[in-house]
Amino acid sequence: MSRTRSKKLTDTEAARSAAQLSPIVPTSPYASAADSAAANSKVTIAGHQQYERIQKISAELFATRGYRAVGVAEIGEAVGLGRGALYYHISSKEDLLFGIVVRYIENLVVTGREALESEPDPRKRIYLLSRQLMQIIFANLFEMTVCFREADCLTGQRHQIVSKLHQSYQDIWTATLREGEKKGYFRALPSVGIKGILGMYFYSFLWLKPSGRQSYKDIADIFADMTLSIVEKRDR
Repeated sequence: MSRTRSKKLTDTEAARSAAQLSPIVPTSPYASAADSAAANSKVTIAGHQQYERIQKISAELFATRGYRAVGVAEIGEAVGLGRGALYYHISSKEDLLFGIVVRYIENLVVTGREALESEPDPRKRIYLLSRQLMQIIFANLFEMTVCFREADCLTGQRHQIVSKLHQSYQDIWTATLREGEKKGYFRALPSVGIKGILGMYFYSFLWLKPSGRQSYKDIADIFADMTLSIVEKRDR
């Protein structure tokens, strides 16, 4: 994780305390272990670019065929590297998956916490969070498909870290909705209702077409309108 991103996470400590968010997950030691291009003595521009290329191609393979169905040999063939050359850049297939998932879920947590700090009105923040999420999905559809569908293939500590990151992101939405409830804008919504709202966003990877007529902003605002229609108080 970069120093800039680490600083952003540190700067959100006060907001986390105020909004009762989950603790920030210390992903950087694990992310750097997964990113073999940045590990040991391999920190070169060419090495980093090669690792980025391997991640991108692997994400497409995992998204289209499923993580378990793709072997290391297949990844090597797709990126044009022999087994030895491939393992120069990655430590294992699971670490490659972990690197993809952590990178994008952590990005959601960072941008979500920024929204929590920058927009005091929970109603407007719904639109901001909605646009952030849909923009990331639109721009990285294969990677986000892997994040939402293949993360359960991770094991042990990797799975725990990703689960905590998912919870940290859900907590940002929960804090926003609870804040709106306290301010009298929203009605009380059970936890399962919040999961349902987020599911509407997360499972858009099943039908989303970034090349379609509707932009990420169009879809994000439609989803935000639907979210507000669910949570806003109704006159009896």
